[in-house]
Amino acid sequence: MMANISDLSRVALDSSRDSSGSGSSSRSLRVAESMKKKGETNPFRSALSSLSQVREGTTVKGNDELERNLVVVETIAFGQGLPPEAVSLLLDLALSLRSGTCSRVLKFLIPASVVPQEAIVRGVSWLCVGKMPVNAQVLFLRWVLTVFDLIDCKDHLRAIYGFIFSFVTEENLVSPVLFYPYRVRKLLDVQAKMGRQPYLMQLLALYKVFRPELVSFSVPTRMRTGFKNHNSTWKAALTAVQRKNRAEVMADHSLTVEVKEKPTSRKRKLHHLDVPALSSAFDTNSERKVFRLQELQSFTELIQNIHNIELPAQMGSLLGSSLALHYLDCVQDESAFLRLNFWLGHSLQEEFLLCPADGSLSSLAEASQFLSIILSSQQFLQESFFSTESFLYKFLTVWDGSLLRTHFLDLLSHVPLMPSHYIKVLVFEPLMQLYFTSAVFFKCSVMECLNNMLVKWLTWHSVNALEDGLDISLNSNGTVTMTLSGFMDTIIELVRFVGRLAAEGLRLENCHVLLLSQTLTFYETVCDMFVKYGLPLVIMPPAGVFYPALLATDSLTVDRLGYIMYRYRENLTLAKKQEQQSEQTFHISRNTYQEFNQHLVAMVSCLWNSKSFLPGTGFEIDECLLTQTKVPEYGSRFDLVHHPAFFKYAIEFHQKFWPRRKRVDLASIKVGKYWNWYVEFLFSQGFDGLNDFIQVNTGHSSSSGSSSQGNGHHVNQR
Repeated sequence: MMANISDLSRVALDSSRDSSGSGSSSRSLRVAESMKKKGETNPFRSALSSLSQVREGTTVKGNDELERNLVVVETIAFGQGLPPEAVSLLLDLALSLRSGTCSRVLKFLIPASVVPQEAIVRGVSWLCVGKMPVNAQVLFLRWVLTVFDLIDCKDHLRAIYGFIFSFVTEENLVSPVLFYPYRVRKLLDVQAKMGRQPYLMQLLALYKVFRPELVSFSVPTRMRTGFKNHNSTWKAALTAVQRKNRAEVMADHSLTVEVKEKPTSRKRKLHHLDVPALSSAFDTNSERKVFRLQELQSFTELIQNIHNIELPAQMGSLLGSSLALHYLDCVQDESAFLRLNFWLGHSLQEEFLLCPADGSLSSLAEASQFLSIILSSQQFLQESFFSTESFLYKFLTVWDGSLLRTHFLDLLSHVPLMPSHYIKVLVFEPLMQLYFTSAVFFKCSVMECLNNMLVKWLTWHSVNALEDGLDISLNSNGTVTMTLSGFMDTIIELVRFVGRLAAEGLRLENCHVLLLSQTLTFYETVCDMFVKYGLPLVIMPPAGVFYPALLATDSLTVDRLGYIMYRYRENLTLAKKQEQQSEQTFHISRNTYQEFNQHLVAMVSCLWNSKSFLPGTGFEIDECLLTQTKVPEYGSRFDLVHHPAFFKYAIEFHQKFWPRRKRVDLASIKVGKYWNWYVEFLFSQGFDGLNDFIQVNTGHSSSSGSSSQGNGHHVNQR
């Protein structure tokens, strides 16, 4: 640029010699001067150049030039951020104490992109001089922590960590100086000297997770906050600069320019829910011999190098790799789970609790994909992440029941077992409010979710219960245990909760066939808890579920009820047999036997004996009310011939055996051999559950030659 200016000046002088008038010469000189001014260095560069030449002992008060240069740089820092070379220059100026502006410079040291590692190392070296006041040291270390994620490289910084830790002897430097938990004994010495300070207790509580053998004393479960957020101003300035720079980049690449109103709600970041790619926490030029997760190609390589593998820089990247999940499951590294749960909890909270949904297809698709990855990872590990659990307990209180319903209910079905009083407050109460204020399809989804939850708990019990059956470990990564009685209390609470939901939901929805189907699916699991899962527990469905199923208008529902009652009988019979053969610490209550026998008598009387609603059948209706209905032979209206669910099969059977009859007489089906033929015809339609129920409880079989009547074979009580 200066060469161009010299050429222009020379051209102007030559022209003045050839010109005969002085006006032309003056005009050329003015043009040259204007070009020279335009070519001067910009004020920011000029200010940086002046600040780099400040000598030790320079006074601040009354130094207008120094003040002017600081104002120029400060304005650029808070508006656009500082480039890496400016950060290095200004950090050296501040920590060298050449101008007495250390605190002021550090406070506007806002990087625009990255912070050079060498600038941090050189800044730490200034701490050795011994003339820097403690408050300046604290300010510097807090600034380092604020911009730590922006440092371009950290290998040299890790090498001098031991030196940095030496500053832990200074009380004011304890909290900002600790980057990683490798100096537990030093902290214990400081605690013995300074007493139980809040910040020390919180650090030791964290370190007890990593080295429990070194932190032997008990840590309180509830502690007040130990660290105050002194870096909020820096963080706010950093966020503002990064947002502005990102907006300028997006504007440069956009095809159209439009002015948008400022949104009233908190905006999501673009692709903020993307699972990060696997990348090592160490630099590629590091001399340390490690095997990086992203280099794994097969499970064999994982096994061969499992002791040399380093965790990635971003733990969220583990969710996108099956081999990484294999590693996480094999090593059971508690620190890795802590880091992963921290990232996962933060992402879920930012997306669903702090940022209201904008309803756009792109954001919903991104959130849906993210939740699907979490679900697949939990299914792979066969346990849920505790950050997901904590998020769900909060989210249920604000969820509308429609946003990504399938994903959230699937996540809810993965919550681990917990004491009954906790699950009642954290899950059942908010879920019940949603259930009774939502449509029937949401009710069906809730029933499916709770059934999946029950199946997972029962499967977990059958696999993980100890041989003595008294103590059950709740989590492979933790030490929390639950007694068998506590486990059964939680299962009882879940089954009874579903019973209340189902009975009231069927009443509100007029016994909707889909809701009734999902309810029976749940009780198909409940009826086999003892035989299939080894849990000595039998819970009968409430009357609000049993009788709507018995009197349903579709044959599949009645057939499924027959299967459920058949399995209840098998479970109760086996339980009674085991109680009689050996000494057991459990027993099925007398009320359960009585309730089963009452349902059994009602079902046999209704379907087989043609004695519906009569005294002694389990569900009586006043004879005066039955007479007022003017229904003839009301006792047989719900047997296998006249039942609304099987009426069409009776008509079909009648037409096959008496094709020439003009008048349909269904009563003739129940006479002699026709009854047995009809029953066989009915069971040939695929009603296996009803077939098992009838054969076990009435004695009827395919070889029966006559109609058998009975009240059902009761299961004897103790």
